Amino acid sequence: MSKAATSKRVPRKAYEKELEKLQVELVNMQRWVTEKGARVLVIFEGRDAAGKGGAIKRVTEYLNPRSARVVALPQPSERQRGQWYYQRYIERLPTKGEIVLMDRSWYNRAGVERVMGYCTPSEYESFLKQTPVLERLLVEDGIILIKYWYSVSDEEQERRFKSRKKDPLRRWKLSKTDMQSISKWEDYSRAKDEMFERTDTHEAPWWTVESDDKRAARLNTINHLLSMIPYEHLDPEDLKVPDRPSADDYERPPKEQFRYVPDHAATLLK
Repeated sequence: MSKAATSKRVPRKAYEKELEKLQVELVNMQRWVTEKGARVLVIFEGRDAAGKGGAIKRVTEYLNPRSARVVALPQPSERQRGQWYYQRYIERLPTKGEIVLMDRSWYNRAGVERVMGYCTPSEYESFLKQTPVLERLLVEDGIILIKYWYSVSDEEQERRFKSRKKDPLRRWKLSKTDMQSISKWEDYSRAKDEMFERTDTHEAPWWTVESDDKRAARLNTINHLLSMIPYEHLDPEDLKVPDRPSADDYERPPKEQFRYVPDHAATLLK
């Protein structure tokens, strides 16, 4: 029996209660980041179907999108392939008062590009040399950099792939490259271990999240993320809702002049 089948999972009710509490703290943390001008960069990496996207969604669910954004880049264009490898990521780094969450990052080179042969051995070796230097510079410049690796068992990954294949809402998450992650499981394991050995530094360490239980992984991530940011509780501005003034003699145009979307919801009440 697989690890995924035998592990005790967080009950839904307990999960939802703790998640709400942690998400309130995320809102408090964002207020501090915004007012103090902090810059926060959170990198989410891991195997396919490890739960990175679901965790990112729970982190950002109630945050102000004006100062919290997700970066999930597509494959580089022909022009971008001619740039310095990190260039398209660097231009998306956080500015003052901003939180950026990267759903995969420059570590694509150490994972899928390495395993699938999308980069040359010299490009790969250059990446392993330059990345610790780059991340040290980011930290020295004041960016709060946090790196998460989502670890999922082979049995649980395969179960999630099969579930996505049947689900029309999540079918888009599957690709031919994802399918090859099963047959190249050991290759990805070796690539991950070498990546950790070369890029797990004092300035920018890797934090592993066990993710066979998605609920536990989300709670553990948010709780740890909050602990890594030295925020303080700041009281929001005390806003007063003004009294609505009395209506004047202005007459609105008749409703018949406007176009309204069809009331599809009404058909559900019949």
